[in-house]
Order: sequence, then structure tokens, then C-alpha cells
Amino acid sequence: MGKHVTLLLLAMTLMVTACKGNDRNNDSGNADVTIVTAATLGEQTVRTSAEYLAAAPYAGADPARGENHARVCRACHSLQEGGQNMIGPALYGFFGAPAGSRAGFDYSSVFNDADFVWTPRALDAWLAQPGRFLPGNRMSFAG
Repeated sequence: MGKHVTLLLLAMTLMVTACKGNDRNNDSGNADVTIVTAATLGEQTVRTSAEYLAAAPYAGADPARGENHARVCRACHSLQEGGQNMIGPALYGFFGAPAGSRAGFDYSSVFNDADFVWTPRALDAWLAQPGRFLPGNRMSFAG
């Protein structure tokens, strides 16, 4: 059960992020230059996977679409419970975990020094532009 909830939350977060796109406009129609980074993320509320899934925008998201987007992640990360670290760290159960905390994974120094917790908001910002969210990280995914 837990494996499916975590995978569903990851998939839905990926789907919502993909639906947003990278073009952000403010009310005037001009590009919004506010980019959330690890340094500007601020305090976050950590919830259980079930609580995230019950709230907008995840409650109305299409799990199949999120699963499709998660295929990209599987190239470098294991997503199943008990999965091993690969090129990237294992992602099962990472919501609510501090950045850079997966045992046995050799994180870059910027991840070792990062001070944020993985929440859907952090993941959305990370997936949009990993290089801007946490400059100096080693993830090859451009966003």
C-alpha cells in the first residue's frame, strides 16, 4: 500500500509540474521572474502522503499521466520500496525527508549543505529548473 501511495504522489507531482510548464506570467501578462530556489523556499508544512493526495491540486490529478512522466525519473532513480540508489538516490518515501539524506548515496557538496525538506512544493521547483533551484548540483536533468 505505502509503495503505491508514494509512487502516486511522486507521479502526480510530476504531472502537475509538467502541466504548469516553464512560462510563468503575472497578472499584467509579463513574465514572472520569481524563481523558487532552495535558498528562497522558506518554511514548509510537511504532511503525510495521504494528506498531500487529498488536497488540491493532487486530489484531481490524473495518476496515469503522472506515471507516464515518472518514466523519465526511472532512468536514474529507483522508485519502489527497498529500491537501491542508482545514478541518483532512491526516491521511495522521500517526501518529508531532508535534502541529501539518503543513506549510501554520494551527494554533491551542495546537497550535503542544503537545508530544505522534500515537499511537493520543493519538488515542483526542483523539477522545473534543478540548476537554478540548487546551483552546483550534479543532476543532469535540465527541467
